[in-house]
Amino acid sequence: MTRLRERLWYWFDSIISKGTGAMVTLLALASCIIIVFAGAAVALTGVHPADSEPIGFVEGSWQALMRTLDAGTMGGDTGWGFRIIMFITTIGGVLIISTLIGVLTNGVQAKTEDLRRGKSRVIEHGHTVILGWTEQIFSIIPELIEANSNQKQACIVVILGNQDKVMMEGQIRQRSGNTKQTRIVCRTGDPLEISDLEVVNLNESKSIIILPPENGEQDCETIKTALAILNSPKRRSAPYHIVAELRDARTLQAARVVGGNEVEWVVTSDFVARIIAQTCRQSGLSVIYSDLLDFEGDEIYLFQAPALIGCTYQQTLLAFEKNSVLGICRGNTECCLNPPMQQVLDADDKLIVIAQDDDQIHLDSNSLHRQIETSNFSDTQKEIETAEKLLILGWNALGPLIINELAYYIPAGSTVRVISANLPAYNVKKASDGHSTWPLVEFQQADTTDRHMLDALDLGQYQHIVVLCYDDSDYQKADARTLMTLLHLRDIANQNGFHYSIVSQMLDVRNRNLAATTKADDFIVSDRLISLMMAQISENKALHAVFADLFDAAGSEIYLKPASNYVSLDKNIDFYVVVEAAARKGETAIGYRLTAQAADVSHTYGIYLNPCKSEPIVFTQSDKVIVLAES
Repeated sequence: MTRLRERLWYWFDSIISKGTGAMVTLLALASCIIIVFAGAAVALTGVHPADSEPIGFVEGSWQALMRTLDAGTMGGDTGWGFRIIMFITTIGGVLIISTLIGVLTNGVQAKTEDLRRGKSRVIEHGHTVILGWTEQIFSIIPELIEANSNQKQACIVVILGNQDKVMMEGQIRQRSGNTKQTRIVCRTGDPLEISDLEVVNLNESKSIIILPPENGEQDCETIKTALAILNSPKRRSAPYHIVAELRDARTLQAARVVGGNEVEWVVTSDFVARIIAQTCRQSGLSVIYSDLLDFEGDEIYLFQAPALIGCTYQQTLLAFEKNSVLGICRGNTECCLNPPMQQVLDADDKLIVIAQDDDQIHLDSNSLHRQIETSNFSDTQKEIETAEKLLILGWNALGPLIINELAYYIPAGSTVRVISANLPAYNVKKASDGHSTWPLVEFQQADTTDRHMLDALDLGQYQHIVVLCYDDSDYQKADARTLMTLLHLRDIANQNGFHYSIVSQMLDVRNRNLAATTKADDFIVSDRLISLMMAQISENKALHAVFADLFDAAGSEIYLKPASNYVSLDKNIDFYVVVEAAARKGETAIGYRLTAQAADVSHTYGIYLNPCKSEPIVFTQSDKVIVLAES
């Protein structure tokens, strides 16, 4: 008897463990047994209500069903035999039906809770998937919203392990504001779990962005997530378009083996070092980069122009009135900024152009054959560069990379002074490609947040200052020290009238907002720039090659050069003249800077990127032309 009882309990436990559906089926079966039993009892015993004829099995079963659903039905029964059978049936029905209602209620609540937690599968196509939940999301989402603002519908899917769907949606609404034409859908899960990846419907996605976790083995987690996507047994046959961030360049080779041609790896350390090295030396360059990397204002696009096939690159520069040409892209990977002026545009080539949106690129056939008045060209020779003094306050793994990048740009005889609370434990390796000028590097141990130490440095002798975060597992503590140093530098400059540029590094984008400034020469580098680039690449895979060329010391980069090098000063000219004058020097002009507006935020610090070429300009001695050039 005991064994039979154990087996019954074991069977019952197995049924319950199968979930709501099995329980509903069991209770429905029990209800049917009671109803059939009552109908059979009425039919076999012949009992019936006192005021009616005997009833059969079907009618008896129907009467029993009514009493299981509504206990009040038996109130009008007559005849004690019939009453007893219907009473037993009603009691059984009350127990079973109440249990069934409870099971259904719990099932609905559990399903509702699953939906609230973001466990249901996304039914979308052509959407962007973001894997990971960090502060970078709040930089990426506004960019994707802006990118999709001219489309009818778009979708961003965010998946995060151990975070509540409602919490994510609430933070996005609070910090991203109006999402315009973009719908944002959140799901909860672990990017390393293939079953969770299936929830966001990767096979129908347009692009996938993988964000590294804020703690732990960041690059390892990113690579493992890419592996989970690419090695899923249910993955699509067509290649994915994945953009992923790596923190350490040493993991890039292994990452490329994993990702193949399906993953665009953005290496943070290399990118940030190049940004710092380039922006610290040229006033206004940070504004240009910020404009090109975000979707608000002007961006970089690839444009195929069949009408220009057979034209030289120099001829294409004048073919657009309201778009600036940057270079030529052959295929999706071979992109060259500022190529040789006589390079001919082939049928498969695409022009790299700047525009406010992809639907704002317009070829002007009349401009292609425009006659340029060469009398406004200038014969001024390039100025001889003098040695510079740079100061680096703080130190981390980016330090050697920054100095190595600076070696490609600074004049001979320049010095770099490094002051850090801890003496650097890194070996600074000299660039050896024959095109670099290695500076004299001096190291000094001191507290970079000490105001007395900073006052004693005679900061007026430095043209450029870089403030780096210290290596610290606590981002807030590291940013606090950087912020303290930055505030001292700004105050010293204001009190003494010093005119040095400041480029500082912030680890948390929220601290960047606290340290924001209204000076173009005071630039704060944070993960926001990485987020902007990843958003751009997620929209157009070929842009990765363009950015790689743009920020690489080899080839052409963006420079701000005196307008007097190209055209006559104090004369009313248009930008067509500037473009042609630069082209004859082997350079690509893409804008200009008016120094009189350098402190005016409303005029973007005097930066006019991608100007309308037909509008008149009058340059003065201090104004600059923005060009792509090799030096």
